[in-house]
Amino acid sequence: MSPDCEHVVLVGLMGVGKSTVGARLSEVLGWPLVDSDEQVEAATGRTVREIFERDGEAAFRAFEARALAEALDAPGPSIIAAAGGVVLTEENRRRLKAPKVEVVWLEADPATVTVRAVEGVHRPLLADDPAGVLARMAVEREPLYREVADHVVDVDGRSVEEVTDSVLEVIGAC
Repeated sequence: MSPDCEHVVLVGLMGVGKSTVGARLSEVLGWPLVDSDEQVEAATGRTVREIFERDGEAAFRAFEARALAEALDAPGPSIIAAAGGVVLTEENRRRLKAPKVEVVWLEADPATVTVRAVEGVHRPLLADDPAGVLARMAVEREPLYREVADHVVDVDGRSVEEVTDSVLEVIGAC
């Protein structure tokens, strides 16, 4: 890895595998993994679901932005598994486009992530209609993910190892 790359940030819809692929990348590269959902939960002492239920989505987005800022401001190198909605705010997108930050968009068909996401325990946005919500999110967020992504890796029908290898390949020059 080049000294020009301090942080590799994985973005994408919930259920796409950011935490799982991030953990594997962390093992392979020997870089620490920062999972933004875990950072938010550690900082607040509450689960993502509890934050959404008690304080609402806006409060969670503020915690999410703070977790991203802290991770990007920390000395690198690191792998950052960003929360799915991190791209929703302009300030977060600006931070993701900073020098020494490589962003990899893990892209998947909404049907793929629906199966994975409904198994998650902290998915408050999916309560009533997981497939419909994820399909809408995919359409709404696609231009935002594309805006910040230095690289795109398709995860559909691929193992964690295959996706990890693809990420390593695209960030190899960072």
